[in-house]
Amino acid sequence: MSAQLIYDLAPLGSTVTYSDGAPRPPERFRKKLAAWENRNSGGRLIRKQAARRVGDTVLPASITLHEGNYGGGGVVVLTVHRSFSVSTDLKFVVTERPTIGSVRILDRPGEDAELLHLAESRAHAESWLTTHRYPNAVLEEVTADTVAADSVEGRAAA
Repeated sequence: MSAQLIYDLAPLGSTVTYSDGAPRPPERFRKKLAAWENRNSGGRLIRKQAARRVGDTVLPASITLHEGNYGGGGVVVLTVHRSFSVSTDLKFVVTERPTIGSVRILDRPGEDAELLHLAESRAHAESWLTTHRYPNAVLEEVTADTVAADSVEGRAAA
């Protein structure tokens, strides 16, 4: 599916993979493999940003994936987020949706909120918030209605 369909249908917290359709090169071709991995990966959907105007330029809507945290000894040194315009030529697949009963921790209320953490329950979400301290954080429970809402106009995000 396209990035536009991910923007329209996939709920925040979904695990999404993307691909350009090219076959994976052999391990011995390190540069080609690195280039391929740059266009074929995945992550958790953490943000949907509507189209916006900056000066005379109109920026299209976009989605952002959290691809991973890197570090050691319990300390995160690098967090990798990747944003895609809804007009990208890459193909996307929703591999997993957030489970019913899990709780999204969002950085702020409103449409432009970013997913900070996906907790398995409200108790875990509140525990996470006490250690990470985001003053404007919002807890949003994933309900059956939320998961069912990824079917719009007969299209499904899977």
